[in-house]
Amino acid sequence: MRRIFITGTAGFIGFHLARLLLQHGWQVAGYDGITDYYDVGLKRRRHAALLQMPGFTATEAMLEDVSALDAAIDAFRPDVIVHLAAQAGVRYSLENPRSYVESNVIGTFNVMEAARRLGVQHLLMASTSSIYGANESMPFRETDKADGQLTIYAATKKATESMGHAYAHLWNLPTTMFRFFTVYGTWGRPDLAYFKFVDAILNDRPIDIYNHGEMWRDFTCVDDLVEGIRLLIDVPPVRPAPGEAIPEGDSLSKDAPWRVVNIGNSDKVKLLDFVDAIEEVLGKKAIRNYMPMQKGDVPATWADAALLKRLTGYQPKTDIREGMRRFVAWYRDYYGV
Repeated sequence: MRRIFITGTAGFIGFHLARLLLQHGWQVAGYDGITDYYDVGLKRRRHAALLQMPGFTATEAMLEDVSALDAAIDAFRPDVIVHLAAQAGVRYSLENPRSYVESNVIGTFNVMEAARRLGVQHLLMASTSSIYGANESMPFRETDKADGQLTIYAATKKATESMGHAYAHLWNLPTTMFRFFTVYGTWGRPDLAYFKFVDAILNDRPIDIYNHGEMWRDFTCVDDLVEGIRLLIDVPPVRPAPGEAIPEGDSLSKDAPWRVVNIGNSDKVKLLDFVDAIEEVLGKKAIRNYMPMQKGDVPATWADAALLKRLTGYQPKTDIREGMRRFVAWYRDYYGV
């Protein structure tokens, strides 16, 4: 039985990935700090659901607690590590930037050190589409230069990509970074726009629509996202031989077994069309409060996911209406509305 250590299993994406891998017969050890950035009760419900499945164990501790992290990883002896835990949220990084450095940089370093010490078969770590920052050429490709981050959140994620490359080079540690694009779905984060929109509309409160609705996002259903991660687990990067040509469009480093992969729906959707889809699923109109652009935000994101398809044969494809139908059904059940 294959063994995988996942950080952030009480979180939105980590929960879905752990559940998917357990369904595929993996033995999963979860690790999560259960921080109060958003509803702790929701996080504990996620862990409780996972603990009902055979093969799942969990440790509740912070990434920055290196002794607790090392003890959990050393006791489990994983074949693969997937590092998803992070201080998330672009906007919160304007209020509490220090938490991003502590969790995303120091915490990631601790995970990489454990992966190096154990010599795992593959280390996979979450990055973000926010890496692309001020880039205007779309769709975003992994081989694009990405040095114009606009928030400390994005900057910490760029730092972890660089740290991962250095460790892959120095220790021949196969490392895949994935950049997520506007993930939504069941068991989601209450701080995310789609969750807030549904909650507000059902409770007759106005929704804030930034940049007067002139925004585009590559909305990616969490079910598609975790399937992409599952398939990437079995495609560890291999360090190229000296002089070996790297295929066009492949982000594989010439100096290390390291690669970055976009996971997105490859479909740029206007924010107002997304709101229309939510209204359609709910059968209820939103009270729209149009606002200027928020500091640090970008008008558009859009993934080129050709590399993911080339590596795995898989392409995210869930339509936003179908994805939101799933979410609204979960929301009504979870909150009893």
